[in-house]
This record gives sequence, C-alpha cells and structure tokens, in this order.
Amino acid sequence: MTALWLMFSGAFLAATLLPGGSEVLLVALLTDQPETWLALLVTASVGNTLGGISSYYLGYLGRFAKTPEDLASKKYQHGLKLIEKYGYWALLLSWLPLIGDILCLLAGWLKLPIIPSTIMMLIGKTIRYSLIVAAFMLAW
Repeated sequence: MTALWLMFSGAFLAATLLPGGSEVLLVALLTDQPETWLALLVTASVGNTLGGISSYYLGYLGRFAKTPEDLASKKYQHGLKLIEKYGYWALLLSWLPLIGDILCLLAGWLKLPIIPSTIMMLIGKTIRYSLIVAAFMLAW
C-alpha cells in the first residue's frame, strides 16, 4: 500500500509544474514488486492525470505565467499553437516533458471543456505508463 501512495504522489507532483521523475519511480517500484504492475499502472495514470487537472485549473484561474514574457516564450507559443489547432485532442500529448504541463495550463486558460480534456489527459498518460510497464515486463 505504501508503494501505491508513493507512486500516486510522485505521479501527481510530476504532472504539476514541479519537476519529477515518475517514470524512474515506476520502474523502481516494479523492480521491487513486479506482481503489482497493474495497480502501479492505474495509480500512476490516475495520479498523473489529477496533477494535469490541477495544472488545468491553475490555467483556468489565470495563474500560470509569472511575467508577460513567459507567455511570449517559445514553449508557450508552441503549446498554444497545438491547443488552438487541435483543441482538447492536443492533451493526448500532456505526458510529454516540458510541453505537457503547458498544454494542461493552456487548456484551462482557454477554458476547454473539462470532461473531454480530462479524458484526453488520462488516455495519453496511461499510454505512456503502459509502454513503460510493458518494456519493464519484457525485460524482466
């Protein structure tokens, strides 16, 4: 049970603006308890998605840029183009390093619908963690 709380916390924090290596944590926990792969996969996916939703709400509240220059940065502009072009479908990429957090923030800022946005985040993050678990299980 401790491993699941650790996985949830690590995945949640990794999806917010705080840096984190939830993938490394997942592999470490799989190494220690490979029989819990499904529980770890679900926990990581849900925790990371809830972290993405917290970023969404920060964007929704307009609390995501420290300065106007932040909005002009290359990563914000790239994220904005993706969201404007693909809408909530762009959140399938919310698992990507650096830009994933920004996509969630911008989705909230642009007031994209929360239900489809959450579903896209969950799908993208679950696919990422599924690939990690599958690679681990094949190597194990």
